[in-house]
Amino acid sequence: MNPDSTPREIRETIRRGRWARPTSGLAPAFAQANLVILDRSLAFELLLFCVRNPKPCPILEIMEPGVWEPRITAPGADIRTDVPLYRVWKQGELLAETPDITAHWNDNLVTFLLGCSFSFESALMAAGIPVRNIEEGRNVSMYTTNRPCIPAGPFSAPLVVSMRPIPDDQVVRAVQVTSRYASVHGAPVHIGDGTALGIRDLGRPDFGDPVTIRDGETPVFWACGVTSSLAVLSARPDLCLTHSPGHMFITDSPNESWAVI
Repeated sequence: MNPDSTPREIRETIRRGRWARPTSGLAPAFAQANLVILDRSLAFELLLFCVRNPKPCPILEIMEPGVWEPRITAPGADIRTDVPLYRVWKQGELLAETPDITAHWNDNLVTFLLGCSFSFESALMAAGIPVRNIEEGRNVSMYTTNRPCIPAGPFSAPLVVSMRPIPDDQVVRAVQVTSRYASVHGAPVHIGDGTALGIRDLGRPDFGDPVTIRDGETPVFWACGVTSSLAVLSARPDLCLTHSPGHMFITDSPNESWAVI
C-alpha cells in the first residue's frame, strides 16, 4: 500500500481484506485512533476513566449506541470493518482476532476512538528525528508499566507506554515537537532507563515488536492508548471489541487539527 494514500483509500483497502498489518507510517498527515467498543451500560464509567487519565486515553470521538459510522472523525467509514485487525473479548478473555466485527455488532454498543501516538510520528520525522519502528517496518514497542492509572467504577489499569529510541542530541527537540499534540498523548512520560517504569527488558515488549536501540540513543516513552484496553479487560464485560495493538483506525482528521498552535 502507498503510505501517502488518502485515509479513505486506506480504509477501503483494509475493508477489502488487503491489509492486515500495523498502520504506523500510513497516511502520515492524519490522526490514527485506538478503538474500544463496549455495552452502553459501561460507557459512562469508561468515559470517566478517560477523563481521569487523559494522557493515555485522549478522546477523539465517542459514538452513540449502535452507530458504526464515525461521523465526526471519518464520515462514511465503517468502524466494524475499517480496522486491519480487531480483538474480540468475552469476560476479559481473548476470544478471537478478526478483520471484521460485523457478526459481533449490536445496537447497544458504544464506540470510543482515542488518540494514538502514531499521529505525531510524521511531525517527528519532519523535524529530522528518526522513528525506528517506521524505519524497520515494525510495530512500535509497547510496555506495561508499574504506574497505576486513576480508576473509575470497574475500570482500572497500569499505564502502558510506547517507546522510541531518539538520538541523544535530539531528545529535547522530540519533547518539544510532541508536546504540541496533547490530544494524541503529547509529551513523553519518561526519558531514559526503563527500569524506573518497571520495564526489565526493552528487547521484550509486552505489545508490538522490539526495535533496534543504537549507541548514542535514549529510550523515550510516551503514554499509550493500549492502556484503555487493559482498563476494559479489568472490568471483564460480557463483550468488548478492541483493535489489535498497532492496528489502528485511520481518521480523516489532520494531525494538525489536534495540535496546539
